Amino acid sequence: MKNIVLIGMPGVGKSTIGVILAKQLGYEFVDSDLVIQRRENRLLSEIIECEGVDGFIEIENQVNASLGVEESVIATGGSVVYGDEAMEHLKKTGTIIYLQISYQSLEKRLGNLKGRGVILREGQTLKHIYEERIPLYEMYADYIVNEENLDIEETLQKILEIIRI
Repeated sequence: MKNIVLIGMPGVGKSTIGVILAKQLGYEFVDSDLVIQRRENRLLSEIIECEGVDGFIEIENQVNASLGVEESVIATGGSVVYGDEAMEHLKKTGTIIYLQISYQSLEKRLGNLKGRGVILREGQTLKHIYEERIPLYEMYADYIVNEENLDIEETLQKILEIIRI
């Protein structure tokens, strides 16, 4: 069985849902942000601060493009869709599920963006990156799960229905 790859904006629950999904499937769980931190030996926020947005995206792309896992649920960072090699690799080795929520819901869920390691270019807002990434998430997704007004359990059920087709 292929990997299950969760993509979407920060705060949509990729890691939370990923852990539970992995348990239910008997899969490993991989949080690609943690893999990046381990490989770089520093926090995401430190990488972004030192390397800048483009440097971080390059590191994220390399790490995700080289993930050699099977039967795993992979929770990716929200900016993974900027890396062509990473997305090609993830698509080849897994089923990509985009966890989608409205901008209004996202805004309510997210507190301090900097502390979350969210990459914002100079003058960019959350609204900017939301609008920039949506077409990329949609382009790469094998399936889209709209999480609007769903709790974690309901979102999980939707994903399980999709992968058991």
